[in-house]
Amino acid sequence: MSGPVLDTIIIGGGLMGLSAGLHLARSGKRVAILEKSWVGRHASGASAAGVRTLNRALEELPISLEAMDMWRNIETIVGDGCGFHSHGQVMVAEKRSDVPVLEKRLAKTRNAGCGHEELIDRDELLRLVPALSPYCAAALIVRTDGAADPHRTLRAFRRSAEAAGVTIHEGCGVTAIDPLGSDWRVRAGEREFVAPTVVNMAGAWAKTIAAMVGDDIPLGHKASMMIVTERVAPLLKPVVSLVGRPLSFKQTDQGTLVIGGGLQGRADIEAEQSFVDFMELSRSARAVIDLFPTTGSLRIVRTWAGMEAKTSDLLPVIGPSPRAAGVFHAFGFSGHGFQLVPIVGAIMADLIIAGGTRKQIASFTAERLMQRQAVA
Repeated sequence: MSGPVLDTIIIGGGLMGLSAGLHLARSGKRVAILEKSWVGRHASGASAAGVRTLNRALEELPISLEAMDMWRNIETIVGDGCGFHSHGQVMVAEKRSDVPVLEKRLAKTRNAGCGHEELIDRDELLRLVPALSPYCAAALIVRTDGAADPHRTLRAFRRSAEAAGVTIHEGCGVTAIDPLGSDWRVRAGEREFVAPTVVNMAGAWAKTIAAMVGDDIPLGHKASMMIVTERVAPLLKPVVSLVGRPLSFKQTDQGTLVIGGGLQGRADIEAEQSFVDFMELSRSARAVIDLFPTTGSLRIVRTWAGMEAKTSDLLPVIGPSPRAAGVFHAFGFSGHGFQLVPIVGAIMADLIIAGGTRKQIASFTAERLMQRQAVA
């Protein structure tokens, strides 16, 4: 059976899919989002929601800095502040021997023409984060970075997308994509959807979707783990990371502490299940106790692991299919896509409506990964 007349079918109902749908619908396109589970089920719902330009890959910095301008105005985009606070993000050097790592990074961004990162000494670091252990030596900071509330952000983007006319189909897993004249027919079990353009934003399952249109794009996956503690009195405002140890540490508006850092659990892609490795996760907890000794007695309320696509160079795929006209890809954000959500939606709208974009995405082609696979 055929569905409604559509201009674009987006596969994947995470934040990236919602953002693309919103931008396209506001440009007058008739959009359907097909989500195998439910909106935000995997990476988006498991995100620590860092809004970070600090320590970004240089290739990502142009779109990341533009995305930060969008985050500062996020309420005008989705009608909600999304719990975004720009209290800064800091990367801490615990030892003097770690400081050259920060200096080298700062030199790279300055050489690239970017002045958003700043090296601060121990005194300024302790002024900004007074609860931090005083043995720490220095830090790299972006004072306008921050974090948001992932679930509030999901609700805001979904609400705005649906208000703009996007139709969201949950429990609608794609099983086949076939050419139909100048259109594409997307099958989801017994349901069919037809449109001239298809956007693959299927996250950890994007490789399977790409293969349906003839694109063999190598892709791995991540199962990044997180901890949430009981509520405590105000402890810190910036998001804290470390040189040499895996850590991302922040305090929410509710007072809970959120601890991550990219430590990996285990993911079963076929079963859509992820599993926490508590021994591995304890490394992040240990880092927090070292940096903030008062946290040692806090109770852990919840732990989890998300599932997300990971590319070999940790850069995303953003752009048109190399082989299938009318198909576009945006996936492989490798654990750092949350901040890029608003800009990626805008890029997808540019590519589909205007046939190109002024935004710097040349480093994110699918071909780069396909060529490396061919050489290997």
